[in-house]
Amino acid sequence: MPLVRYRKVVILGYRSVGKTSLAHQFVEGEFLEGYDPTVENTYSKIVTLGKDEFHLHLVDTAGQDEYSILPYSFIIGVHGYVLVYSVTSLHSFQVIESLYQKLHEGHGKTRLPVVLVGNKADLSPDREVQAVEGKKLAESWGATFMESSARENQLTQSIFTKVIQEIARVENSYGRERRCHLM
Repeated sequence: MPLVRYRKVVILGYRSVGKTSLAHQFVEGEFLEGYDPTVENTYSKIVTLGKDEFHLHLVDTAGQDEYSILPYSFIIGVHGYVLVYSVTSLHSFQVIESLYQKLHEGHGKTRLPVVLVGNKADLSPDREVQAVEGKKLAESWGATFMESSARENQLTQSIFTKVIQEIARVENSYGRERRCHLM
């Protein structure tokens, strides 16, 4: 029987970028047309990757802006992050850069397990942020970049499996740096 590993992932981004829609689509397999703005929700799902099982605990946060003070609950005990902006909102993209800097300062780590998501790709005619801009930003962080559509369920599952892989990759890279060798 495989060992079930617990992973806490926080979903951050500006308001109305689709954080709740992504989480709900991932866990429930459906798109919610209308709902009240999120204060904070949690979702849980068991995810199998290869031979490993992960109990994924998602924290769906209220929309943040560039002036938000990130609570310690978004840093302490968190394994990874999904940072979401809307491809139809340049402002939401700019807010993501600020949120990442706050996370980076809060953690004090050089590498954070992050998946940067440009959501609402189905609204391409209204696009304000090109995919190449998201890719470039993610590369500057050493993060993974994906564009998705919660409405059309594009890459929704992949986002959350990718964050699990990113957590493992970052944890393994830290482990190698800290190894002690007896001579």
